[in-house]
Amino acid sequence: MEKRFLPPAEAAAAIVAAGERILTQPASRTLVLSLLAGFYIAFGAQLATVVTSDAAAHLGLGISRFLGGSVFSLGLMLVVICGAELFTGNSLLTKAALQGRIPWGKLAENWGVVLFGNFLGSLFFAWMMFETGLWKSGRIGEHAVGIAAAKCQLDFGAAFVRGILCNWLVCLAVFMATAARDVVSKMLACYMPIMAFVASGFEHNIANMYFIPAGLFIDGTLGGQTGGLTWRNFFLGNLVPVTLGNIVGGVVFVAFAYWYVHLRGNRQQP
Repeated sequence: MEKRFLPPAEAAAAIVAAGERILTQPASRTLVLSLLAGFYIAFGAQLATVVTSDAAAHLGLGISRFLGGSVFSLGLMLVVICGAELFTGNSLLTKAALQGRIPWGKLAENWGVVLFGNFLGSLFFAWMMFETGLWKSGRIGEHAVGIAAAKCQLDFGAAFVRGILCNWLVCLAVFMATAARDVVSKMLACYMPIMAFVASGFEHNIANMYFIPAGLFIDGTLGGQTGGLTWRNFFLGNLVPVTLGNIVGGVVFVAFAYWYVHLRGNRQQP
């Protein structure tokens, strides 16, 4: 009888086995899959922007964040079920490197290609949303600018810690989705942690590659009047600390922790 889910040790081993794909996967395929992941996360992010644009005024801040996180989880569901390469989730590839199944150089190469592809996908999707004309004026456009401005005004330490907490949950979502054996269970595994990180106000670097450029594009039509909302603050004030935090959250608190608990004694020599 087929198992309904994998226990943690088997899920950890399955993630290691899946990580071996980077040994033979062409860079072109990795790039296309990472572009798709950028699109998928942006789909969830734009939907969260729409849903939360007036929810707080009518339902309260907490419910608004809950609804935003609920619809944002669409992004990871698409990544996990349809297949794509997401930088934050690929923090779990560290398990395969720790286990001696892939070289650390290949891991760094994968991260570089995936981060670049995720950025291009997210940025292109933000431009497409701008070109739809749906957000250039009105409440949703103002809300998109407000989201971007708030993210650019975070100090380095706060952005870093929020990045840690975010990817801790994202990687747990991927871990649980790996353990799940059917599509509905994988969707639920994605939903709960992603809803939790968005509702809590944590920071996801790939989501911010959509949120902040979308706000910048809209603010540009207003003459760039929103204080602190600049491309420089996007890269240095948000993207750098959040990305570093995301790496720590995924690598230390999920990949290393479960490798140490379940796989360390079976490590292979590279």
